[in-house]
This record gives sequence, C-alpha cells and structure tokens, in this order.
Amino acid sequence: MKHSFTTIIFLICTCVAYAQGTREWEQYLFQLGEIEDIEASTWETYYDYLYELEENPLNINTATREDLEQIPFLSVNDVESISEYLYKYGPMRSLGELALIEKLDYFKRKLLFYFTYAGEEEKPSFPKLDNILKYGKHNFLGSLRIPLYERKGDKNGYEGYQYKHSVKYEFTYGDYVKFGFLGSQDSGEPFFAGKNNLGYDFYSYYLLLKKLGRIKTLAIGKYRVQFGLGLVINNNFSFGKISALTGMGRTNSNIRAHSSRSSGNYLQGAATTINIANGLDASVFVSYRKLDATLNDDNTIATIVTSGYHRTKTELEKKGNSSHLLAGCNLDYRWKGFQIGATAVYTSLDKELKPKTSAVYRKYYANGKNFYNVGVNYSYVGHRISFYGETATGDCKAIATVNSLNYSLTEKVDIMAVQRFYSKKYYSLYSNSFSEGGSIQNESGIYLGLSWRPMPLLNVLAYSDYAYFSWPKYQAAQSSRSFDNLIQIAYTPDKWAFTARYRLKLRERDNEEKTALIYKNEHRGRLSMAYNGNAFSTKTQMDVAYTKYKDNSFGWMITQNCGYKLKDILYVNASFGYFHTKDYNSRVYTYEKGLLYSFSSLSFYGEGIRYALSVTTERIKNLMIIAKVGTTDYFDRNTIGSGYQLIDHSSATDIDLQVRWKF
Repeated sequence: MKHSFTTIIFLICTCVAYAQGTREWEQYLFQLGEIEDIEASTWETYYDYLYELEENPLNINTATREDLEQIPFLSVNDVESISEYLYKYGPMRSLGELALIEKLDYFKRKLLFYFTYAGEEEKPSFPKLDNILKYGKHNFLGSLRIPLYERKGDKNGYEGYQYKHSVKYEFTYGDYVKFGFLGSQDSGEPFFAGKNNLGYDFYSYYLLLKKLGRIKTLAIGKYRVQFGLGLVINNNFSFGKISALTGMGRTNSNIRAHSSRSSGNYLQGAATTINIANGLDASVFVSYRKLDATLNDDNTIATIVTSGYHRTKTELEKKGNSSHLLAGCNLDYRWKGFQIGATAVYTSLDKELKPKTSAVYRKYYANGKNFYNVGVNYSYVGHRISFYGETATGDCKAIATVNSLNYSLTEKVDIMAVQRFYSKKYYSLYSNSFSEGGSIQNESGIYLGLSWRPMPLLNVLAYSDYAYFSWPKYQAAQSSRSFDNLIQIAYTPDKWAFTARYRLKLRERDNEEKTALIYKNEHRGRLSMAYNGNAFSTKTQMDVAYTKYKDNSFGWMITQNCGYKLKDILYVNASFGYFHTKDYNSRVYTYEKGLLYSFSSLSFYGEGIRYALSVTTERIKNLMIIAKVGTTDYFDRNTIGSGYQLIDHSSATDIDLQVRWKF
C-alpha cells in the first residue's frame, strides 16, 4: 500500500498532461454500450478502430452511406437521417448542424465530433505516391505494464517474466493508406527465448489501401472481415443488446487491417473488394495461418484455442500446432434502397476437428476437416422503415437465419424487432452475430427494442428479449429458456449527463440435484451523474446487483471519477471505488480510463476498494507519455486469484506506461 501511494505521488510530481490524451469520447461511448456481455478482445478491436478513426476522421460532407455505416455506433436510422439532411440542405458548414437532426441523440452527436469533420465538397481520389510519402503520418507506440506483485506462476510455472509490453509502428495517409507492424507480449510469456526466439510472442503486419480506383479496399498481411450479419463469417467486432439499438441490422461488408494486440481471431493473407459495376461490388479473400489447438490422443483437434496465451509449457505446446487454409468471396449489389449479397467460405484444417462429445451439450459442435458455409443477406432502407437479414447454411446441412425490422413510428420513436433461428446442427467456424447464448447455434428468439426521445435532452432505450434453446446447454441439461429485459433513461442538460438503468435477466439452469431446471434471476441497476466542463469533469456511479439461484446474492459498488485539464498542458484523471458483494454471482462492473488503443473494463466481487490515477504528458512536440497506477485492495481475503494467477497478498498494484511519437 505504501509503495502504491509513493508511486502515485511520484507520477503527479514528475508528469504534466496534454489535452489530446484525455479521450473524452470514451465517456459518451460508455453510455451507449453494456460491458457486462462483451468480451475484452471485442472491445479491444472496437477501440482500436475508433482510435484510428479519430486519427483520420471522415469528412461528413463527402462520406458515402457506406462510409457512415462503418461508424459502429450509428444505427441505420442515424445514417439515413444524416444522408437526408445533407441531401436537403447541402454540405454542413460545421458539425454544430448535427443538433438540427432531431433523431440523433445527445451521445451520438458528441461522438461524431471526434470522428468526423465538416470539410469541403471535393471529389475524393487516390493520392499520388509523392504526396503519400511527403504528407503521410508516422506513429510509433510503445506500452509496458509493470505489476508490483508476484503470482504463483511467476515463481514457478510461467516460462517468461511478469511484464506485459508491446510496440507498434503505423504509417497512414488519410483514409487511403495504412501500413503497420506490431509486436505484443503477455505477462508470463517468454521473450527471445524458447518458441519465442524471435522476440515477441505475437506479431502483426498489414498493408491496407482504400479508394484505389475500382479497388475499394485491398488488404495484405493480417486482416479481419465481416460480411452480411455475420452468420457465415465475422471476425470483426459485435455487441450486446443495448448496442443492437444503435448498430444492429446493417449488412456491412468490411475488410480491415488487424492492427490490435489480439492474437486469437484474425485472417492472414490477402483480401480485396472491387467495384465491378455501378452498385455491384465483389470481394475475395484467402488466408493461411497457424492455429493453437488442444489435441486429442489421436492427434485430432479437440478445441481451437483463441485466448492467445503462451505462458506455460502446456500453452506453448499448443502454439501453432495446427493450421487452416481459408478462401471466400462475397457479392454485394445495391440499387436505391435495396441491397442483396451472397457470401461463401471454405475452410480446410490440417487436422480433423473432433470435439469431445461425452457432454451432451457438445454433441452438435463442428467436427471434420473440411468445412463450407454459404449465406444470402438482404436489406431495404426506406424513409421510415428498414429491413435487414441473412440466411445461411453449409456442410452441416442446417439453417441459421437472423432478420431485423426497424420502423420510425414518429420523429421521436423508433422501434426494432430481431428474429433469429439458429439450428442446433448449424455451425460455422468464424460466425459471430446477434445471440443470447454466445454462439450461432441452438437458439431461436425474438428481440423487441425501443428508442424514444420525448424531449430533446431526454432519451429512453428499452428492450425485451426471449430466447429458446432446444438442445441442452452448459449448466442446463434439457431444453431451456431465457428472458432479458432492460430500460435506460438518459437526461443530458448542457454539460451534465444523468443516466439510470435497470436490467432483469432470467435464465433456466440446473437445480442443485440436476433433476430439473430452475430460473436464475439476475437484477442489475445503475445510476450515474456526470459533468464535463472545459477544465473539470466528474462522474459518480452507483451499481447494484442481486442474483437468486440456489442461494441469494447481493452486491453494490460506488465509483467516483474526476478529471482536471489546465489549459492545454495539464490533465490528470483519478478514480476511486468501493465494492461489497456476497460472492461472484453478484459481481459488479465498472469502466476505468486506460491507455491508448485499450479499453479497461473491470469486474469485482467480495469487499474492497479500487483506486487509480493516470497522467499524460507531451512536453516535447509530438511525443506523448502516459502513465497510470491502479490498485485493488481486498478486505475479505488474504490472497487474490487462483492457480498460477494466485497472488499471495490482499492487494495488487499495476503501473502502465505508454509512449507515442508522431512524426
């Protein structure tokens, strides 16, 4: 504890901060999403894209509908409203005109200020090589995490040291050219040793060209793709059910460079989208890469591992022990408000995928060596009504379909319905779409959502989702159901933001004797009050959780966050939180400001406090240094974690350092 406070005081005394490091857009984005249901790797990818968009914002006056659809927090109705405004009134003179678009809520308008600008109406064209080399931007980023504690694996078990670090270099020219290279190392992984004799545990390299004549996108190296609604392939980001109201229902065709530190879910090779004719695009992609896998005794694959951890001898043995060869294509045709597309993907593994089916819920998991999936996606966008959907099948000889209907009842009320049916026999190795169960298999359901703006400063979001699982799932030995309901109210006068959220989730699970199903009732509530001034910002948040399943569990957390900016030379952000929960079932979640290109989502259970301080400096032109110290103190235990992650102490402190050099 004493060491932590000494470190914090040292950082305050030796660092001054620069305003560009504040990343105020994070707080607005946090109001639109729910971190409870989203994997950390998904948020990492999402944040990586938004940071790049912040560095190279879109000209809202020349952006096409497809360009606007790439902004993940905009709904189809938002895109339609912006396009309609530009058609009626011509180019915007400033982004202040966004306030005249009534359908855009407060948080989305604020976010657009960071990712778009109102520029001249010039027809975009691919720049000359001389201009690219002369005016392109270079960006170097180095990150380091230093834990002020030892885990059990650091003493005996992990093959590397406890420090986590990464380096990244990227060259960009607007939205046209992006070239980059990164190396990443997780805590406990060997560095320049063993299987990592070339240094870092994970490397990524990529070249992305856009708007090169008829070539709309060309990616070489490591990349990610998404076509349709993700039933055939989507290794890009996807979101939970609040975000469904803001971004669901768009049949996006995306090819993006894999520029994040996530080492589990990407393709490696080449991909391109070519404009064949007016409204008709064709995409092709091919990938060969090594995979991590848990192998059976007969050298078949039991599971494909995507965690990316290579710390222990067992994890290192799995590194790159399998591979895939993947090829796919997509055709996309748009005419006025109509769109139709088709996607096909073929995958061949070097070893047979043979999951262990001793557990009944695994019976229909993907198995075999060669796989194919095909799907058709379709949409219509009108002034008040829009419809999106995709239907897919494959060698599994089963169907998956998801369909979304969006209707603007009035200028202030939008309603949304999502129907999905994923056969228990359907599988695709790279699918990712709207679901309750976490996979595109064994699920059918109906989702109803509402966005209501009764006043300009008041926004109400609500949804209700019912899901049915016809085949047994983990912790449910027979057919089961779930009900998920949420309402959120946000009031945003001037520089203030008041939000209230309540969520009720009911899921059928095995009883203690495993003879029948009973409901696991989960209640979660959140109240927050935030102020964002020119120099000072603050946010107070209260979270409560109550779960009833076999036993009752209650927990709560209160968090205070403050930020101070002195002109354009000083910014300090500090947070403090106290949590008290009965056990893991009533765990609580909170957001904490982290480093660039990272999202810090934390969960806590038990009793304790969490406090953190971050500072940023740019004393030398174009050189930014960020430092953060975070400590968690538990009052109800003498150790933290388990297994190799066990810390033989009741508190844990981490120091994060980051350097960014732009030239």
